[in-house]
Amino acid sequence: MSQPSTSTSAKIRVVVAKPGLDGHDRGAKIIARALRDAGMEVIYTGLHQTPEQIVETVIQEDADAVGLSILSGAHMTLVPRIVSLLAEQEIDDVVVTVGGTIPSDDIPELKRLGVAAVFGPGSSTEAIVDFIRGAVAAV
Repeated sequence: MSQPSTSTSAKIRVVVAKPGLDGHDRGAKIIARALRDAGMEVIYTGLHQTPEQIVETVIQEDADAVGLSILSGAHMTLVPRIVSLLAEQEIDDVVVTVGGTIPSDDIPELKRLGVAAVFGPGSSTEAIVDFIRGAVAAV
């Protein structure tokens, strides 16, 4: 589990993950680069990750946040499983965000599950960087 930073120089650690069978990762790579360029440490998991693999990476990397990129439409299956696995491990201090093609009707349920923010197509990298900085600082 990640601990709050006591040093102002500690970098925010973010896992960027592509759960499920979605084979398109250009957006995830753009976000990963933007986070890195903003001074964060980024761990990109690559394609076709299971929820279990993603949560294991979050634990091993002592991540402050995890960004899930989902374009396949499986977000209402994958995200609840990831949130559940984090809870099973008593990880309640990792900011969970989701990006991709997420229908607006699904956003309230994702937030009810514990997702801090959902970023759809057209979201600016600056908005994502700013959100993660603020959300991690608030945990």
